[in-house]
Amino acid sequence: MPLPLPIARLTFNQFTNNTFSKVKGLSLSMVTASSGGGGAFTTLKERVSFDKEIKKSKFIAIAAPISDEPSAFSFLSEVRESRATHNCWAYKIGDQFRSNDDGEPSGTAGKPIQSAIESSGIDRVMVVVIRYFGGIKLGTGGLVRAYGGVAAECLKNGQTCLVKSKVPMGLEVTFDLLGVLYHQVNISSSYVSFKTNTFNHIIIITINTFSFHPTTQRI
Repeated sequence: MPLPLPIARLTFNQFTNNTFSKVKGLSLSMVTASSGGGGAFTTLKERVSFDKEIKKSKFIAIAAPISDEPSAFSFLSEVRESRATHNCWAYKIGDQFRSNDDGEPSGTAGKPIQSAIESSGIDRVMVVVIRYFGGIKLGTGGLVRAYGGVAAECLKNGQTCLVKSKVPMGLEVTFDLLGVLYHQVNISSSYVSFKTNTFNHIIIITINTFSFHPTTQRI
């Protein structure tokens, strides 16, 4: 049974006779056709935080990679401090931005955090800046510098990785070589779907993977 385009159809021998990098090269050309040119993006490898005291107010910035809006609000719910004066935030998912001043004067918290995200070049990321008021007002300019500054420092301290979008590959594998394939590609069963052709004892596998390429730590 043929696989639907644009998934490539390779026999196991065709797969193993190529280096994995060559197969990835083939797959990446398919990403453009199958995902509308989603391509690759840089995001945080893991959660990172940064804190700073500014005129007796304590600012705590926490940034984390996110995949969609629900994951962003789940992260916000996890890190927000109910006893803090403000929990301001911004996130970026592709072309989608959202920000919130959480009671600070309009445009003095969420937007500066968003600007820090844009300047960093990092995507699929959320930054929450928690403020404990110390008794000294910073003024609008001071707030913009404080929120934008701690957000930028937080992102600079994070280790990033290049994420290549889901890559669909179709493989035809005989039952006796299935274990070898798993070892060769080092894939998780959660990313694999099976279609079995019992007549030829062939398994047709669709693999959807994410390729992570760590980059140097941002300084």
